Amino acid sequence: MIGLLEKAAADRPAQVAVVTPEVTLTYAELHDGARRVAAGLRARGIERFAVLEPDAAWILRLLGGAASVGSEPCQYQPDLDATQFTEQAAALGHDVVVTRRTDLPATLTVVRPDELDGDPAGLPAYDGPQPLMIRTTGTTGLPKAARHDWAVLSRRGATTTPRPGQRWLLAYGPQQFAGIQVLLHVMAAQATLVAPFPRQPRDGLAALLRDELTCVSATPTYWRFLLAEARSSGADLPTLEQITLGGEASSPDLLAELEKAFPTARISQVYASTEFGSIASVRDGRPGLSTSSLWSPENPDAVLRVQDGELQVRAGTGMLGYAGDTAGAPEEHDGWVSTGDVVEVVADRVLFRGRSSEVINVGGVKVHPLPIEERVGAVPGVRLARVHGRSNPMVGAVVAVEVVLADDADESAVKSAVRSACADLPRAWQPRSVKVVDEAELAAATKGGKMVRR
Repeated sequence: MIGLLEKAAADRPAQVAVVTPEVTLTYAELHDGARRVAAGLRARGIERFAVLEPDAAWILRLLGGAASVGSEPCQYQPDLDATQFTEQAAALGHDVVVTRRTDLPATLTVVRPDELDGDPAGLPAYDGPQPLMIRTTGTTGLPKAARHDWAVLSRRGATTTPRPGQRWLLAYGPQQFAGIQVLLHVMAAQATLVAPFPRQPRDGLAALLRDELTCVSATPTYWRFLLAEARSSGADLPTLEQITLGGEASSPDLLAELEKAFPTARISQVYASTEFGSIASVRDGRPGLSTSSLWSPENPDAVLRVQDGELQVRAGTGMLGYAGDTAGAPEEHDGWVSTGDVVEVVADRVLFRGRSSEVINVGGVKVHPLPIEERVGAVPGVRLARVHGRSNPMVGAVVAVEVVLADDADESAVKSAVRSACADLPRAWQPRSVKVVDEAELAAATKGGKMVRR
């Protein structure tokens, strides 16, 4: 990671590296800030620390400085409740916190990022491990923490062609694996990172209209909310060079909507996770992955396979291991580990049907929310949709639907159309309730930019 930053600072010192609501830094300034943080960490003897910081410019300096001296940082959601943070930090053994917040208990050692302003003049060279801890988003349970090494994560950067004209939106939280990937790509491309805060879809839309962005990487849920916000406000969307989707399955209607809204953009879908890293990608505009990415005797180097309807990845791919409590960690079987993604092979595609943790048990019948949600989302008059399980004393759970109506849509007509769209599904899969909610209510069911369907 620090190698990419050093190269960018040497090649293009005056190039703007990051733009945030607080500051704009060139690569030379960002590199100098990272070295000062490195000296500050070394002077204080900080070998591992938690980060509670919203500003991406500070985050880049902290991550770069830590990599320079082998200190292990771990970012937390910057606005995480103080009590929750204290509990989660204790579980991972974090007693040193770099933050500008003032609401944390005295039991923690709190260091402001600007207090890590050491003198880099005498900083010795370092060529050891560059550890990084990345926590999961917790959409399928309590967050876990995966240990990674910057040297492994940044390998792809060595072959990235510099594109200083690119301006990337940071829509993911930089504490997420996908956010880390965006940071690394921007530095490898010696491009510019535009990082608004908060990182909500409406903030992303504002940046899209204001900051001359050329590339945006975000979850399908984030894109749905951004496009809905654009339609609602009548925004005239600019052109984009690159659109990347990850973190969730992309539905056919969303891919079509993105192609219509941004006809000149290249659309990529990335399959990655905090535990397994970046594994596969497609750029053909079709949902899912190509079956050519699966292991077979003819494709022995592939790291993916489908077993009993679930996607598995070859053991040893990605992280070094979990930190702290590893309860619920995926188990290895015959050299393969289950990802938790339920899939179906249809012709030449591997189609995602949801997470195993999202399955709704309707009287013993396993129902996957995502295919139903795709049907509902394609109904005229539906702007956004969420399918989830609702407790039922007779069958354990039933399928429930929440929808946000498009402007001027008739509620009764939309509800009837939703039921009609699902009428040919098996009875257990058919929604037992269709509820109209506002956008804020549906947004509350997202976490880390992903829809929570549990």
